[in-house]
Order: sequence, then C-alpha cells, then structure tokens
Amino acid sequence: MIKILEYKGINKDEIFSRMAETPDVSGIVSGIIEKVRNEGDRAVYEYTAKFDKAELTSLEVTAEEIKEAVASVEPEFLRILRAAAENIRRFHSRQVRNSFVISEDKGIVTGQKITPVERAGLYVPGGTAAYPSTVLMDSIPAKIAGVKEMCIVTPPDSEGKINPVILAAASIAGVDRIFKVGGAQAIAALAYGTESIPKVDKIVGPGNAFVAEAKKQVYGLVSIDMIAGPSEILVLADGKSNPAYVAADLLSQAEHDKNASAVLVTESLELAEKVSEELEKQIPMLERAEIARTSIDNNGKIIVAETLAQGIEIANELAPEHLELCVDNPFDLLDSVKNAGSIFMGRYCPEALGDYYAGPNHTLPTGGTARFSSPLSVDDFVKKTQFTYYTKEALFAVAKDVGFFAEKEGLTAHAKSAVIRLDEINE
Repeated sequence: MIKILEYKGINKDEIFSRMAETPDVSGIVSGIIEKVRNEGDRAVYEYTAKFDKAELTSLEVTAEEIKEAVASVEPEFLRILRAAAENIRRFHSRQVRNSFVISEDKGIVTGQKITPVERAGLYVPGGTAAYPSTVLMDSIPAKIAGVKEMCIVTPPDSEGKINPVILAAASIAGVDRIFKVGGAQAIAALAYGTESIPKVDKIVGPGNAFVAEAKKQVYGLVSIDMIAGPSEILVLADGKSNPAYVAADLLSQAEHDKNASAVLVTESLELAEKVSEELEKQIPMLERAEIARTSIDNNGKIIVAETLAQGIEIANELAPEHLELCVDNPFDLLDSVKNAGSIFMGRYCPEALGDYYAGPNHTLPTGGTARFSSPLSVDDFVKKTQFTYYTKEALFAVAKDVGFFAEKEGLTAHAKSAVIRLDEINE
C-alpha cells in the first residue's frame, strides 16, 4: 500500500528517497563494446543469437519488410500514428534555430551557424513491449533538424523479425535505415560502426541497464541524449480532484518499471486517503499489476502539504520527469514551477497525452536532472558553431587591449599573436 506522509512531520530524506535496484553491469558492457569494436558484424550476429535467440543472415531491414509491416498494421492505428506524428512535427518545428550574424561595429563581424549532425542513431527497446511512440518522438525532431541519415537499432524476435508497429512508425517518421540489433551491442555498433551498421554522431533513445551503461561508456566518442533512469510522475492535486483520475495517473507510470516513482502531493488528507483506496481497487485490474504493485509499495508516496504553494516547493525540489497540475487554474501555478521535465495542465490532461499524442517530447530528464536538463528537442541534433571576422583596422584598434588581457593571465604567446601585427604600422 502507498505511504501517506505529512510533510511537516517527517524527515525530508524520507520524502525524497527512492528504493531502486541498480545492478553493476559495467564490466559485462565494456566486454561487449570491445568485442563489437574489434569484430564488427561477426560480434553483432553472435550476440543477437545469444541474447535474442535469432539466427540472422543480414542485419538491415529491407524496404520489402517495411512495406509488408505497414500493410499488416490495422488502418485505425496507422491513422493515429499519423495524427500523433503531425502533432509532434508541429510542436518541434517551432524549436528550429536560425544562424545569425552581428555586424554592428565597423570592420567586425561575429555570428553563429547552425549545422545538423550528419547521422544519428535511435535505440528502440524490444522484448515484451513495442514502443512506436519512441520512434516518432526521437526521429521526427532529428529529421526537422536536418539530419541526413536517421538509423534505428532495435532487437528482433526469435524469428528475426521486428514488430510491425515499430516499422510502421519508422516509415511515418521518415527514418532512413533500420537494423535488427539490440542491447549494448547495438550501442557499440552505432558508436564504432561495423560492416553493415554505420558509425553515427549522436545516439538517442531509452533502454535497459545494459543499454544505459553502453551509452555512458561510448559518450565522448559519440554524443548521447541522456542517461535515463526509471520513470517518474508527481501529481499536484487539490482537494476537489477526482481520486480515481489521480490514482489512474499515478499508475500510468508505476506500470512501467518496478523502480518507477509515483508521487501525489496534496493539501487534502481526505483526497490522500481516497486516492490510496483507489490505488488498491485499480492495481489488481492492470495487466502489469505485479510491476505496478512493487512500484507503488516501494517508491510510491502521498505527501500531505500544508498548502498548494508548499506543494510546488516540494515539486521543485523533486524535479520530476512528469508533473501534473490537477487544479482549476493551472496557468496560475505555471510560473512557480522551476524544475520539471514536462508539465501537464489541468484536470483533463493525463500524462499519457504527452507519451503518445499531444506533440511535446516524451524523452525527458529523470532522477532530479530536470534541475539542469531539458526534454529531447531539435537542439539535440544540431551543432552551434561561432565565427569571428576583424578587418586590419578593427584589430589594430583593440590589439593592445587583447595583449594586456592575455598578459594578465600569464599567456604571453597569446599576447604576442595580437600585438605582433601592430608592427605593420611602423613598416
């Protein structure tokens, strides 16, 4: 049963702590990465046979396989995928940055140019669940940014096939290439390249502990989006909220993972008790009841604050991945929220809207990193390069100042590189 805690009467460590199983897989992952680096496709085939029980003769999904997959998906779901993709495109198109040039001073030009990364790789989890939403959310911003080649890696089933809804979503998102490989070996293949899988500049997408560790180990050789932890939701709800709705929203994250965190913050003890009762009613009805049960029992909390304003303070300290504001006038609270991955406003805006359909990205910072990190966006797939131009006259006007500054830092070669050009005045 979920714990109900009064904020004013307990140690803050109890509020902000979370039980989580964090196995150390770094040694296993480093071995996999090294083998793929040295042996390329051969290692990928070997690991795919070992972990996915699939004996493959080729790694890349063919155009015919994609066409067959799209044809096999029910038309109604294809319609929904296309509608979601359009919402995602509309939202992320507003994130596009433009290059700029500043030339307000005579003889001086500075600026910044925006360049997309050439090639990006997206990891899409496989196994018991398929996540076409991840394909849309992570591929569409990349294509909007101008990435020339977007590659997906995703584990096949034992027959060597990819879930058709993954391939359908990839087709709708405009993905360029898809490979049948998962786990740490997929991340290694993207980072180093193999005979079949090209080396990429950036790797994005969620995965299990092995995938997360692999992303961590290849960072620096390639860029990554983030190291995502277990899912989180914090619902801030006033006493007028429907307890059944609130419980359902908490469970929408609890069913993800036994380590997921679902937290309700409210000023109403009556709501807290009713939500606890609702959780007990709803959990047995879920297909993933065992996972949700463990998540709620280990990491679920209901925090009874003195006021909603205090609830916002708690939310800012937790910096949750998902934050719901279940109140009548959520825009009144928006400016007070400083730390959250994505905010869901009002009583009729469940977090699931953000996971699938609304348009804002669902790849979000977890584990309190929303204090300094942002959701995945078009920015993740571009580089910003500065440039500077000075005429001779413009340099001569400031060369002594630059030299003086450099000498204050003890860097005399820096200083000389600026003032040496002044010798031309006396020539």
